[in-house]
Formats: sequence, structure tokens, C-alpha cells
Amino acid sequence: MFYPFYRKFIGLLLMLVFTGGLYSQKLRYTHADSLRGGIGKSRIWWDLKHYDLHVAFNYADSSISGKNSIRYKVLEADQIMQIDLMEPMRLDSVVQDGKTCTFSKDGNAYFVQLSNAQHKEAIKTLITYFHGKPHVAKQPPWDGGLIWTKDARQRPWISIACQGMASSVWFPSKDHQYDEVDSCSLHFTVPSDLVAVSNGRMRGIDQISNGKAVYHWEVKNPINNYNIIPYIGYYANFKDTVQGEGGVLQLDYWVLQENVELAKKQFAQVKPMLRCFEYWFGKYPFYEDGYKLVEAPYLGMEHQSAIAYGNKFKNGYLGTDLSLTGWGLKWDFIIVHESGHEWFGNNITVKDVADNWVHEGFTAYSECLFTQYLFGKKAASDYVIGTRIGVQNDEPIIADYNVNRDGSSDMYYKAANMLHGIRQIVNNDSLWRVMLRGLNSDFWHQTVSSRQVEDYMMKFLKLDLQKVFDQYLRTKQIPVLEYKLKENTFSFRWTNCVKHFDMPLKLEFADRDYWINPTEKWQKVELTSADFKIDPDFFVRTKKVN
Repeated sequence: MFYPFYRKFIGLLLMLVFTGGLYSQKLRYTHADSLRGGIGKSRIWWDLKHYDLHVAFNYADSSISGKNSIRYKVLEADQIMQIDLMEPMRLDSVVQDGKTCTFSKDGNAYFVQLSNAQHKEAIKTLITYFHGKPHVAKQPPWDGGLIWTKDARQRPWISIACQGMASSVWFPSKDHQYDEVDSCSLHFTVPSDLVAVSNGRMRGIDQISNGKAVYHWEVKNPINNYNIIPYIGYYANFKDTVQGEGGVLQLDYWVLQENVELAKKQFAQVKPMLRCFEYWFGKYPFYEDGYKLVEAPYLGMEHQSAIAYGNKFKNGYLGTDLSLTGWGLKWDFIIVHESGHEWFGNNITVKDVADNWVHEGFTAYSECLFTQYLFGKKAASDYVIGTRIGVQNDEPIIADYNVNRDGSSDMYYKAANMLHGIRQIVNNDSLWRVMLRGLNSDFWHQTVSSRQVEDYMMKFLKLDLQKVFDQYLRTKQIPVLEYKLKENTFSFRWTNCVKHFDMPLKLEFADRDYWINPTEKWQKVELTSADFKIDPDFFVRTKKVN
């Protein structure tokens, strides 16, 4: 039993973990929100194929400059293309087929008038040139932007955290999750005494004049804009491999030079984590690009094939157990959680951030699955139930569409507990596992909607779970089981729920389990004993009435 003030403290900590301390509020949406979050006519007609991104970083004045060649396929003929680049960055010029294109600016969006005809099915390239001093992150990774800092030895350390803000905070791009670039080439110019690490695999280093070096990286798999990130610092590298479902997976670890021995000890958790997640979710999605942990000047982020790690080589969340059960101190939160995103978030990506529960709910549940892998099913159950302390029930998990708006931070542990409850209803872990693997194989490297995931699960499991999804994702209410108990007669119904809510529920007796099927109407059953409890694996509340 924990004292109430301690429970409130952990709840506040969880809110800070996943929101950066910003309370949600009802918003009035603007034209800028629609430009950023919508799939307008200047986006829909072209499909991203490849970025060839060149960026030079100037630590002395916190500026960057470069060019991004954007290769795309014409889906329907059009002449105006939306390119996103946030103020105070500036788009200098745009060139296609050797001709300079004109453009107009509308807030953080540039509308480029293409000079030549865009024929359906054609593959075209647009070259964008840019420069400026990007927005600086004040509280990364929650507040996005460039990070110009120093390590403990006062050496330059540069990176970016831009989920939410996404890529247009630092380079011109098609900045919307629905369209992932199929591949990219990344070229970062930095002082020659620093190392630039990024996604995919390093293809070379060029030493150039004025004490500069250019690091070349290549990503072969589809990647979302906000995952494209450089890490620039005094890095050392050590390597390993693991035999996985896709063959030999290259493991690369990049940490500050003085932290190599700490990292070798802490990162030993990577192999069992990968084995666990391949068992539950299927093949690691990015064998061609490898797996990397990169020490970062902020807590962490799921940057595809180059996960940001800043957990101070501690177990838990900076040494704290978010579940208050003790199980969360048995493993490194950032290694486990951010790596889980390689399947849910990077392999399967939602088209609109309003559906980000698909990323965060499944990934938060991966923490439970890893706990089970190490310590058994009871420990995993205790862990996920413990995380309910952080649930706010402040607003629905799914937010408004087409305005670049996340829903409640409950997309993490409320959604994870919803999934845990569904797993109890399925009552067949073999089927549950095949369903999770099926999601990742059937939606391999795709962008999806919540509805697609919900429909897939219901069809695969042969269960009508729509009211369960609506209850936990589209309202802020936790269902309440009202009940009466008179001798051995048990009467019950659902309240505080969506219309026609009908989630089954398990009663636990000393020697057996008993399932009931509550609805909004009173029902009653005769029990052999009044000595039972509601299965705590279901995230519900109970209320005894007269």
C-alpha cells in the first residue's frame, strides 16, 4: 500500500514523461493546423520516393544550411506542390529539370509552382535549398527542435528531437505521417573532430577543407520524417550481432567515448529484448538498416534503426519504476520502450497523429511482454496493472483528425491496459501472439488508421470488440460494473459506458473462473459462493449498490 501523496507524485511523473508537463486543453484549430495536419490537394497528388539530404551544421552560431533533393512519383497531374519548412528556417530556392521554380509562403508551408508538366506515373525530382537557425528545443524530446549543447566534458553535442514538430523544423520535406519516404541518403557536414551518426548504415566519410568532414548514411527502408535524425558528438562505436528471424542482425552502439564500458554492461539487455519482441511481433522490420542505440543529449526517442538513448545507463525510467511494482526496475525503460516502437510506430505508422495510440499503446504493452519474458505472466500482469496509476482520463485517446493533434497521454498506459483486457477476453495466448505478428506482417512498412487496426484485430480474433475500442479510445470514461450481492445471487450491469457496451468480464473464485456478459441492463446469476473477485486484469471500476 502506497501513501496517496506518493501515488499522486507518480501520476504526475507519468504525465510529465509523456506530455512534457503540458496539460491538455480544448483548442480552436487554425488554417495553419489544417495545412500541417491535413492531406490537402497540394500533397495528395504526389508520392514520396527518396530524399537525398545534405546538411551542414555550424555549432558557433546554431545555424544549418543545405539542400534536399526530393524524388517523387506523380499520382495525378498537378502543378502546385506543398513543401513544409518551419520558421525561422528559410527556403532559398527550388529547382526542377534545371529550371528555377517560383513559390509562395503560407506560414510554415511553401507552395511551389512547378515549371514543367507533371505527367501521371512519372518519377520526378525537386531540389530544395535552405538555411537558417532552426527552433531550439527547450525541453527535448517533448518540445521539439535542434539541440545545441555540450557533453559533461564541455565538448559540442548536437542532435534533434522533432516528433510532433517533425522534420520541417530543420529541413524541407513533405511533413505528414501518411506518406513515408521509401528510402533516403543522408550527408552531414560537421567539424572533423566530431562524429555524425544517423539512421541506416554508414557509407563513408569524406574529409574536406576547413577542418570539416562529411558523413554519408543510407536508409534502405521506408522511414517517417520525424525519425530522420543526426547525432553529432564525440562518439565511440562498438558492435555486436544477434541471430534473429531475418538472419544475422547487425547491432551498433554509439556512445560518448567515456561511456563505452557503462554501455557494454547496460546494453546487454538488447539481445533478450530483441528475441522477446521477435517472438511476439515477428521479424525485426529493418534488417537492411541494422539496429542502433545512440547516446543522446535527451531521454530517448524511437528514431528508426538509430534509437536515441539518454537513460543514464540505469534501469527503469531514469531509475524510477513507473508501475510502482518493482518490476519496472528490472530492465532499462528506454531500451525496451523505444525499441518496441520499431514494430509499432516505425514498421506500422499511423497516417494521422490523432491515432498515435497504435504507436504508444502497443509499445507500452511491449513493456508488459518483456516483463513476462523475463519473470513470468504474473509479474507482467502486476506491471501493466501498476501503470494505471498514471492514467489521467482527461480526454479521449483518439483526437481530432487532420489538424496534427495528439490525443491524451492515456494513449500509453490506458491503451496498454485496454489491450491487456482484450488479451484476457481472447483467453488464448497463442492466438494473441499470432494476431500481433499478423499486424506487423500484413501492415509491413505501411501507414494505417486506427480503424484499420481495430478491424484487423476483430476479424482475426473473430470477436466484436467495437464497443471496447469506442469505450477506451473515444471516451475518457472507465466503465463501471454496478452490482448487488444478496446471499449467492449476483446482479450486475455496466454503467459509465458507451451505448450498448457489452464487454465480457471474468469473476475469480478460489477454484475456478466464471465469465459474465454484462450489458447496460440488469442481469443476475446464481453463484455457488459469494467469495470471489473481479479479475484485476480488466481495467474497470466496480460499485456496489443497494
